[in-house]
Amino acid sequence: MSNLNGWGLTARLISKHFGVLGNKVSEAIANFDPETATEADRDRLAATLRETAQKLAGARASFDKEHADVIKLRDLISNDEKASATLADRLASGKISESTVSLFCDELEANRAKLPLEMQEQADAEEYMNELQKIVDALSGQLSEFDAAAKKAIQSLAAANAQKDLQELRAERQSQLSSLSGLKGQSSALNALTRRAQTVSNQAAGLRIVEDIGQKPLDQAAEIEAIRKSVGQADTVGETTMERLQRLSAKPQETAAA
Repeated sequence: MSNLNGWGLTARLISKHFGVLGNKVSEAIANFDPETATEADRDRLAATLRETAQKLAGARASFDKEHADVIKLRDLISNDEKASATLADRLASGKISESTVSLFCDELEANRAKLPLEMQEQADAEEYMNELQKIVDALSGQLSEFDAAAKKAIQSLAAANAQKDLQELRAERQSQLSSLSGLKGQSSALNALTRRAQTVSNQAAGLRIVEDIGQKPLDQAAEIEAIRKSVGQADTVGETTMERLQRLSAKPQETAAA
């Protein structure tokens, strides 16, 4: 980017039209390194690009004018050359004066002589415009390279910071796990609570066993009473009132004999 083909011609053309701009642009391109440039360097290059772009816009307008002048002059010469073929007949017939024809010929010859100069001015304007375009392209390219390098650097920094945060988080979690492991292996209070819970559980189980032993005779007595009630109810089921009176009035021995 820093070495442009034909830079000597470009510098001379720029110096001719805009003086110190040639050296300013030359230094800006030659001294700018996108990999090591600072933001201030970029700002200076951007300012040079804007100034050069304005000159390019003016050069384009100048070329357009020179090109239009050449076309206009060529058309005028072509039309005059066509008209000159009829002037001899008109001059011979007295329809036009000799002085007028002479003036017409003078202008035609002058325009023919002027055409190469106009074409040279057009060529100079085009060459100057093209060289300015090369400079604008070079400056734009360097700015793009700087922006790309800056973006890459920012992305690299962000990735490095993310990696650093990740490692710090891993270290913090490892420290927390280590603390928990130490607490699990060394806490006497936790072990005492565990033993106390087991002791209380054993006591509760022992009480349940004792209660079950004491409850067993009661459960058996209840079963016997239930049997007696069911037998007594079965003997009197379906008896008449007379049978009930006889049963109640009979002596225990008689009842047993019956």
